[in-house]
Amino acid sequence: MTSLMKNLMLATAVAAASFTVAQTAAAEGEKYILVSHAPDSDTWWNTIKNGIALAGEQVGAEVEYRNPPTGDIADMARIIEQATASGPDGIITTLADFDVLKGPISAAVDQGIDVIIMNTGTPEQAREVGALMYVGQPEYDAGYAAGLRAKDEGVTNFLCVNHAIQQPTVGERCRGYADGLGIDLGDSMMDSGTDPSEIKNKVLAYLSANPDVDGILTLGPVSADPTIAALQENGMAGAIHFGTFDLGEEIVKAIQDGTINWGIDQQPFLQAYMPVVILANWDRYGVLPGNNINSGPGFVTKDALAKVEEFAGEYR
Repeated sequence: MTSLMKNLMLATAVAAASFTVAQTAAAEGEKYILVSHAPDSDTWWNTIKNGIALAGEQVGAEVEYRNPPTGDIADMARIIEQATASGPDGIITTLADFDVLKGPISAAVDQGIDVIIMNTGTPEQAREVGALMYVGQPEYDAGYAAGLRAKDEGVTNFLCVNHAIQQPTVGERCRGYADGLGIDLGDSMMDSGTDPSEIKNKVLAYLSANPDVDGILTLGPVSADPTIAALQENGMAGAIHFGTFDLGEEIVKAIQDGTINWGIDQQPFLQAYMPVVILANWDRYGVLPGNNINSGPGFVTKDALAKVEEFAGEYR
């Protein structure tokens, strides 16, 4: 375990312990709304929901999760506006498309609502919209680390399966991966869509047309699960290097059986849990961490699966 993670876990434990007292001494019933860009179909976000719920329970605050059912960013912007109009004590939100979302988020800040950016976006963008801080995984840096690792493991030509092409920050994972490999991204990033059958067929077609591809990167369970199915169908499971972002039940199984070399865990639980704790401390005591919090990347391999398997899809 890295010293950074040890310190973060210790800070989380101390914060949770302190709020056992705070619930009786300073529980003021604050309301915090988390707005994500995720469609209802993306089960990866269940961990986010669990994180915000547990934090709300521990600090004695009311919490609510909102999202656009189809993942439409314009719809998400309207949800942020509606959340602002309801007058919460704080808004926790992703910044999946800076150009579309900067207006509604800045408007919330201008109305005196504390905002924390989580999961997507960058610390720089968080500062630009007036947010208190950023909690998440720097996407390009994570992709770059993945590319460096894949290069050391022999990848020379790759496919990046992007199921969220409409979210520019997610694509930074593919760009970072290419740069880490020292390869031009070019046409290696696929706009896969989100339909599992379509993703599987697109991956099969790409690999058939590009037999020199020796590495695959997927950006989460939405694209990873159908890619697993594709490799099982064409007989390449375990024979082609396969890395993925995020974790999930099928990804964990694929790491276990050797289909996937590693998963990059951005620890979504912390991305939801920490902002609630931070906002409660800020509202009650005026204390705020001096730096943004990087929740990832952390590489999960077959040798480190025990804890992940136990809590995959729930807290991991």
